[in-house]
Amino acid sequence: MWPNFFEYFIYQIFSKVPVTNPTIVELTQYGFYIERTAKRIKQHMQRKFTAANFGITVDQWVILDVLSSFDGLSQFEIAEKTYKDAPTVTRIIDLLCKKGYTKREIDGKDRRRFKIFLTPTGKKKISEVLPVVKSCREIGWEKLTETDYSHLLRIMDTIFGNFDEEKVG
Repeated sequence: MWPNFFEYFIYQIFSKVPVTNPTIVELTQYGFYIERTAKRIKQHMQRKFTAANFGITVDQWVILDVLSSFDGLSQFEIAEKTYKDAPTVTRIIDLLCKKGYTKREIDGKDRRRFKIFLTPTGKKKISEVLPVVKSCREIGWEKLTETDYSHLLRIMDTIFGNFDEEKVG
């Protein structure tokens, strides 16, 4: 009998070889490694941000980074692009507005909605933080070859695609 539904679910998703009477470690191995790595990267980046006195969190950086590529998105669109829930995005945008990095403007097509834009101060913050982000990425990829990187992206994209809502209902 499975200790709980979550462990069974993780086993079904990430296990490549069926195991008779799997242990908890075997059940969560792949998901654990993915989450552990993501947390390590985020912790490392946050330590670097704090040491450099950037005054933002990694989650705030993610929003600024998205806006640097797609300025003028709605909060809903930002939530979709960052895979964060709407209340979290609203809270982060509130903080970024207070810091003067973003501003809300009424959507010309729908006055009930706002578009979020970077301010000149926000653009300056991005240029200040980006070299540290790039350095963190270089550390992460340091011992990987281009082939390793390609395989990792292919595998992660495949897993991500397997959870397409249209496919899994």
